[in-house]
Amino acid sequence: MRRLSFLKMHGLGNDFVVLDGRRTAVAIDPASARALADRHTGIGCDQLIVIEKPHQSGVQAFMRILNADGSEAEACGNATRCVAALIARESGAQRVRLETVAGVLDAEMLDDGRVAVDMGPVRTQWRDIPLAREMDTLAVDLAAGPLANPVCTNIGNPHATFFVADADAVDLAALGPALEHDPLFPERANIGVATVCDPARIRLRVWERGAGLTLACGSGACAAAVAAHRRGLTGRQVTVVLDGGELAITWREEGDGHVVMTGPAAFAFEGSFDAALLGR
Repeated sequence: MRRLSFLKMHGLGNDFVVLDGRRTAVAIDPASARALADRHTGIGCDQLIVIEKPHQSGVQAFMRILNADGSEAEACGNATRCVAALIARESGAQRVRLETVAGVLDAEMLDDGRVAVDMGPVRTQWRDIPLAREMDTLAVDLAAGPLANPVCTNIGNPHATFFVADADAVDLAALGPALEHDPLFPERANIGVATVCDPARIRLRVWERGAGLTLACGSGACAAAVAAHRRGLTGRQVTVVLDGGELAITWREEGDGHVVMTGPAAFAFEGSFDAALLGR
């Protein structure tokens, strides 16, 4: 019986099965990812993370992200904090650079135990989201139930943020699947419902593309902060309150316009599983 080792980590309850493929390659296909992510017959997670050797110099690792449905995600803020914390623990480095499909992300270990990640520049043009047709991304022509006219943002992956009076009153489990797969989003989209509590605080819930409702979504928090500021509802520094806890988001104005997300990363447990779970 061949067994493979894994780590279970989470960022504010957004949980990950982490496999290390840096020394021995780990071949994961969509079916394997679904098997591991299944909370009844597998290990259970929102996303499966495979750490691989970097493709370029100056970075410590490449991070591959697969959603619970087996689809590949370009970026994941909570997973980035977790993998950066893992590599920092191994190496003693205070700063970690990670490659993703969306580009290179820089992370810094803070003295209070949190991890700050530079999520890169924001893209707000309709082609960059991407949307299926030209549209004002500040007020997109899309509605479902009580939700209408979201702000669309690409922060490594596509997001649609709906502003509502009470995010907790929205049946996002019912509305999220259809919105995620709306023809307006050729690459599908993460769906957020946000309530601006005050100019420095946002309440957010997210239906994640390929994963469903999660306790936290780091890139979704970044997208909501950017969307709120574009609408003139908040400043450029906000606290985003998710079901699993809080993230501090800063959308830098001068220089590069990057978004910096700061929050915790947690190790839950480690173990091993039978390779037969992957069909091998």
